[in-house]
Amino acid sequence: MGLYKNNTELSRRGGRKLSRFSNNGLLFWVFSLAVLCFISFAVFGLGMHFHGKLEHGMLPWRELQEDYIGHDVPDRPTKKPRRQRFFPCEVAFRDSVDFLVEPKDFLNFTQFSLGYMETEKEASHIDAHEPKFGGHQTFEEREQSFFAVNQTIRCGFVRGAEGFPSTGFDLKEEDKRYMSTCRVVVSSCIFGSSDFLRRPTSKLISEYSKKNVCFVMFVDEETLSTLSTEGSTPDDGGFVGLWKLVVVKNLPYKDMRKTGKVPKFLTHRLFPSSRYSIWLDSKLRLTTDPMLIIDHFLWHTGSEYAISNHYTRHCVWEEVLQNKRLNKYNHTAIDEQFSFYQSDGLTKFDPSDPNPPLPSYVPEGSFIVRAHTPMSNLFSCLWFNEVDRFTSRDQLSFAYTFLKLKRMNPDKPFHLNMFKDCERRSLVKLFHHRDPSSPPPPRIS
Repeated sequence: MGLYKNNTELSRRGGRKLSRFSNNGLLFWVFSLAVLCFISFAVFGLGMHFHGKLEHGMLPWRELQEDYIGHDVPDRPTKKPRRQRFFPCEVAFRDSVDFLVEPKDFLNFTQFSLGYMETEKEASHIDAHEPKFGGHQTFEEREQSFFAVNQTIRCGFVRGAEGFPSTGFDLKEEDKRYMSTCRVVVSSCIFGSSDFLRRPTSKLISEYSKKNVCFVMFVDEETLSTLSTEGSTPDDGGFVGLWKLVVVKNLPYKDMRKTGKVPKFLTHRLFPSSRYSIWLDSKLRLTTDPMLIIDHFLWHTGSEYAISNHYTRHCVWEEVLQNKRLNKYNHTAIDEQFSFYQSDGLTKFDPSDPNPPLPSYVPEGSFIVRAHTPMSNLFSCLWFNEVDRFTSRDQLSFAYTFLKLKRMNPDKPFHLNMFKDCERRSLVKLFHHRDPSSPPPPRIS
């Protein structure tokens, strides 16, 4: 009896222990299974649900949230796509400048006499307006200026009548004398401290060019001061490396970009004795001998003007949209200019045209090679006048100016060579415009 009682007691105690063990084990395994299911669902479930590869960096729950909730959930900010990269291509330059010879009668293009208005002569212009650098051109005068005939036109540097102040772009007399001696010119400008001074790569420039080509950088007083603090102080002759720094006082426009169009387009006005010129924006460093450039892009092609096409855009319609998308200029001003051009015959670029008047209607205008012929000079004046009248975005007015000049002078060709942008990239090294927080670049010899 006692033994039975003891066995019964032991059985009860063992049952209670087994029960506690069974309950705890069951809870453990249930909890473990739940954790494994949750992990499996988080890692694999959503990928299976969408039957596709998850995008890098996108959380699965976000996709599920959008799938069930819809488009009311604001999108997370995404990374900007990488800019498309563009590369230079080979240009078949001559090996040396030693045996370069200007082709006989090369400058014998369309001939006519082109004069430039120095002062506003008509009383109506003087009485109605304050004098301005580009002058006050009527619509009739503008139309007449597109004809390649003997004429005097407005082309910047228009002074007011006696007693009126200067209209701007004032230079020292000694700088004017120096510039009047230049026969071949490489020029650029920096206004408003917008860029560092990018010196031409001296070791790639021939001794002939160093002696016979003028390298002139136009700057304002602010830029001169900034460059000096960065170690680019001109010597007694005004030189920093190959660049001759010419200081411009009394800038003609508040818009620095528009002021920059004066030396860009009016090289023939600033250097009255020059036969050839090369313009490069201040964001570029010249890495090719200028005489080889003139030989290749003008002499070999029989051209009097050379400029590269834009690397992505070829239609003015596209250029208008891009300027407005990036807020490059006042949208209303862009619309007014564009509407006027359309009303005067500007059409879209047709890539299917087997014989287009230009390879592209949008240039990459940072590099220009010119022979200073009457037709080249006229085109430069007309293009400048469009910038003066409308916006400083010169890519908007290039095709209109060229096509109108061509249309109004069907018997007088203008030999313009629009070369590939990859060729432009082989002539220079491209930099971004100055970031105020960036240190000046190292000197390159």
